Amino acid sequence: MRPSLTLCLLLTMMTPTTVAHNADNPHPPATAERATTPMPSPPAWLPDLDALYDARLRVEGLEDRSFNAEHWWSIATPLLETRHGFRVDEIGRSVEDRPLRHVRWGTGKTPVLLWSQMHGDESTASMALADLFRFLGEHADHPLVKQLRANTTLHVFPIVNPDGAARFQRRNAQGIDLNRDARMLATPEARTLKALFDQVKPKYGFNLHDQRVGYRAGDSDRGTAIALLSPPYNHAADVNDVRTRAIEVAGVIRTALEPYLAGHIARWDEEFDPRAFGDLTTQWGASTVLIEAGGIEGDVQKQRLRKLYFLGLVAALDSIATGSHAGVSPALYRDLPENGDVWPDLLVRGATLSAPGHPPLRADLLVNFRNPLTETDGAIADVGDLGTKKARRSIDARGLFIVPIAGHAGERTIIEANDDTDEDARAPSPLTPGASAHFVLSRDPQGRDVVWTLDGSVDPAARSPTKR
Repeated sequence: MRPSLTLCLLLTMMTPTTVAHNADNPHPPATAERATTPMPSPPAWLPDLDALYDARLRVEGLEDRSFNAEHWWSIATPLLETRHGFRVDEIGRSVEDRPLRHVRWGTGKTPVLLWSQMHGDESTASMALADLFRFLGEHADHPLVKQLRANTTLHVFPIVNPDGAARFQRRNAQGIDLNRDARMLATPEARTLKALFDQVKPKYGFNLHDQRVGYRAGDSDRGTAIALLSPPYNHAADVNDVRTRAIEVAGVIRTALEPYLAGHIARWDEEFDPRAFGDLTTQWGASTVLIEAGGIEGDVQKQRLRKLYFLGLVAALDSIATGSHAGVSPALYRDLPENGDVWPDLLVRGATLSAPGHPPLRADLLVNFRNPLTETDGAIADVGDLGTKKARRSIDARGLFIVPIAGHAGERTIIEANDDTDEDARAPSPLTPGASAHFVLSRDPQGRDVVWTLDGSVDPAARSPTKR
């Protein structure tokens, strides 16, 4: 009987559904942080809105999160009808002359400013805002919508960085991080946001982002799905009335999302950055909340997170409209673990490297992906004895060989080792840090008996790698 070994693909983060079910477990993990403040009940309207979202609120056409601004506006514009109380104005142009638009809705006395996608590859909030627009426009008689319309005026600046969105990259067309341009206002996008802030004079602000999927919640092995921050307005991170309101609203968001994401909600550290919009909008007098969407394993297009982002936003806005955030315990925010370590994406442990011009080498291999949830555009991050290094996903490759390949999927060519070729010996290994990740796991050093392939990106249709 031949021995059989299945390579272990370890998913270290539970999904929200699993986390919610664990509420019935009388023996929580020993590593779980225990809040010192009792968790309040979530909003009474939450189950009904959850069900309504699935049936009538999720906007179609945004299933792939790497959309550009033109596509988003083609989806959102039909939702923004004047008869539903919306007003849309062009308020600026990007570096590459794309329109920057301001959406206004509501008749209340409390102005709220929300802006999304300052970083062009952080699109979860923009998806959730489209769902919010549908909720506000198509459900005018819903009690939450009535409350919001009567007591708040929402000012929304979606996709602040359309040039970055066109490339699905963080920075704008000039290479500037717009969220570090609040002080100099060197870019037209930042100047437009500041001008809108000065016009609106919001009492509350929402700085809407995504963060790296690898962040852990505190020192645990649980991934951060949502991170919150009440940005400080000075280096001492003092708390005034402005920040108090933001901390209360953050506590409301946590309360709403706790049934879905218990143990997977964190907060950013409170280091003041005088270049950052969240910090300066707080300094300018707006109670600002930073919301960051991390990741849920298996939610490759962040559609589950999109829904939770929407529910969290509605909870926050409702608390502003009703004033119900007043008196919410700051411990609901303070008790959250800070974002901890960033785990890399893929660890191949225990294999033997078989690279051209180099002798076989027992080593671990670490890969990071440009798009971690879809595992695309991978690059070698580290190689060698990686000890107790942890990753979001691990493969036990003991007894296997890592053999580099060249070419494209379907046309790959094994780069064979040749210790006698001086030219190959002088060339760097294609498995060194910084190189694109193109290799096979094979039972033989020549790469002929392949059990798994990483050709830049992981093939989602490929079966889990196995060794016979």
